[in-house]
Amino acid sequence: MSLKQKWQDIYKSKLVTADEAAKVVKSYDYVEYGFGINCAYDFDEALSKRVNELQGVQIKCDIGAYPHFTAEADPSGEHFMWNSWHVSGHDKAHIHKTLYYIPMKFHELPPMTEFDCTPNNVGVVMCTPMDEHGYFNFGGSNTNVRAIRRIAKTFIVETNQNMPRCLGGWEETIHVSEVDMIIEGKNHPLPILAAAQPSDIDSKIATHCLSKMRDGCCIQLGIGGVPNAVGTMVAASDLKDLGVHTEMYVDAYLEMVKAGKVTGKYKNLDRYKQVYSFVMGSQDLYEYVDNNPGLASYPVDYTNNPKVIAQIDNFVSINACVEVDLYGQVCAESVGTRHLSGTGGQLDFVEGAYKSKGGLSFVCMPSTITKKDGTLASKIQPILTPGAIVTDPRTATHYIVTEYGLAQMKGKTTWERAEALINIAHPDFQDELIKAAKEQNIWRKFNKLPL
Repeated sequence: MSLKQKWQDIYKSKLVTADEAAKVVKSYDYVEYGFGINCAYDFDEALSKRVNELQGVQIKCDIGAYPHFTAEADPSGEHFMWNSWHVSGHDKAHIHKTLYYIPMKFHELPPMTEFDCTPNNVGVVMCTPMDEHGYFNFGGSNTNVRAIRRIAKTFIVETNQNMPRCLGGWEETIHVSEVDMIIEGKNHPLPILAAAQPSDIDSKIATHCLSKMRDGCCIQLGIGGVPNAVGTMVAASDLKDLGVHTEMYVDAYLEMVKAGKVTGKYKNLDRYKQVYSFVMGSQDLYEYVDNNPGLASYPVDYTNNPKVIAQIDNFVSINACVEVDLYGQVCAESVGTRHLSGTGGQLDFVEGAYKSKGGLSFVCMPSTITKKDGTLASKIQPILTPGAIVTDPRTATHYIVTEYGLAQMKGKTTWERAEALINIAHPDFQDELIKAAKEQNIWRKFNKLPL
């Protein structure tokens, strides 16, 4: 018997329907789904049919990209409770109802999954169909799948022919011999994440970041209008021989590649490779990453490890936030107590980029936000909104950027930080910020804003 036939025989012996697979879940089990576009679809839909049979099932996900059938079937959360490592997509409809956030630093996700959480009884991951060698490829996400496999008593794959085959790196595949059940999925279309269209203000902020970048730097872009604007402007700039090392691979990188800006020839690690942990974006992006040997998919405890990032010279990290206080504390995940997303990898890259030789970390935001009543409010505040989550402590922030310029935080006293931040605040709010700084005793009489 050929090896190919052997793997096919094993495959057939493990093939089940989604309804059959869902029967392995018992009351009070812990079930973890794959990240983002690798989240279970058919399995969760089948599990939702058992709503009246089960109690207290805990489901974990991360950026749940598909409908949460079990949550929709149980608005009370008595039968199925969702827990998310990063609230986004379909998670937001259920936050603080039947879904709760698990605080984490992204690079710690695999060890937290394996050693700190209640062990999963069941793990379910959407992946590519099996290849001739008996391997399933995790495709769009390689964040913590192997950690899920290592602790799950039952590990199930749900195949989708639309999933791109993403080369590694490492831990991007699993062999049929390591899988307990196989669901041939209904080949649902992958979710499309439309790139945020940058505003004029986003473009001004991006210009400030671009002014500090140089040939050969290695770039990490977060999600949002400003990071997308940076990618678009890099594509149109004179920069060359750039590298990519990021958690999230998005369309902005594809634009840079099309413009011939990315070679990776100066990277200290993974030279010539674009490194990432998960991908979300357009159909063009999914087609680009499919079987592309110029990219390498890694678990997130590699891509986001500050010690790894620090080894790459001239690393440039660009992320967005919600608000900043006069001390340089950054909130990027809530409006007061109203939850928006999560810490994700922002702090990982803020820390790692600063420790890189020649590295730069930019946390960006427009200087103001328009409130529901149409009035403007400053996003630089005397103190963070009560209840706001500190994503980046003041000791970690490097550059804060608005459309009015860059404020460098490292090595600055509290009064110097206040001055620098007020200098990039919207002019309409500078006087009241100065007043607040005086009340907090972080404004010196010789502080002077440029004309």
